[in-house]
Amino acid sequence: MIRTLGAAAFLAAMFAFGAPASAETWEEGTHYQKLDTPVRTDDNGKIEVAEVFWYGCPHCYNFKPVVEAWEEDMADDVEFVMLPAALGRSWEPHARAYYALDAMGELHKVHDALFDALAGERRQLNTPEALADFVAGHGVDGEAFLKNYQSFGVNARMQQAQAKIRGARITGVPTMLVNGKYKVSASMAGSHEAALDVVDYLVAKEREAK
Repeated sequence: MIRTLGAAAFLAAMFAFGAPASAETWEEGTHYQKLDTPVRTDDNGKIEVAEVFWYGCPHCYNFKPVVEAWEEDMADDVEFVMLPAALGRSWEPHARAYYALDAMGELHKVHDALFDALAGERRQLNTPEALADFVAGHGVDGEAFLKNYQSFGVNARMQQAQAKIRGARITGVPTMLVNGKYKVSASMAGSHEAALDVVDYLVAKEREAK
């Protein structure tokens, strides 16, 4: 997990996850945290599972294939969403890029490439212009991207997402947010795979509560 404070120290520490527990021993406060105040989720009757991420995070990059495999097998009553975090000023352009591309219906063309460039290759794509040039190289209209990047709609979605992330008191990525009530990370659960086992446990818990 990458955190906003002491990033170098956390980067080193987060590679050493502890041993995961079994499903019968998932404990609140140890393997997951319950929010004091739940945050809003979409009112569509489904159990929302959100991944809070940053394109430049190497742990999010490593988590990506794991969570994508999980998403393929998730139940019909679960909705998976991604929340790009802007925990630091340098993260904001990438969160805006996510929402701009999503608004254009072009996210599928560049989502993987942004992860590869920012987390995999550590390229410096930190301005709207640099991002516009990058997406243009992947078949997206760069001028339209820049218009959406600063649009009212993207601003609104950015504000909503960051309010949700702040409300959940999320300070590092990747973090999974289950139905606006619980947060889970690999550092808490023991591994990326264990984090998703905890997510499944919490989804079942929410399903039973309905």
